[in-house]
Amino acid sequence: MILSISGIVLFGTIAFLFFRRDGLKISHAVVCALLGFYVAGSSIAPSITAGGASLAGLLGGIKF
Repeated sequence: MILSISGIVLFGTIAFLFFRRDGLKISHAVVCALLGFYVAGSSIAPSITAGGASLAGLLGGIKF
């Protein structure tokens, strides 16, 4: 759950920055959001979730 909320915050921030600085139109943001909902309901969603969890584990294991 925490990873999902972090992903939402991350992608929301990126979309906001694109909107403010690079001219992302509201229609583009709506299309991106709809694409996310459709991908979440597809058969590839578990693979994407597993890949995100794997990447988070990899990044969490980096020692500075």
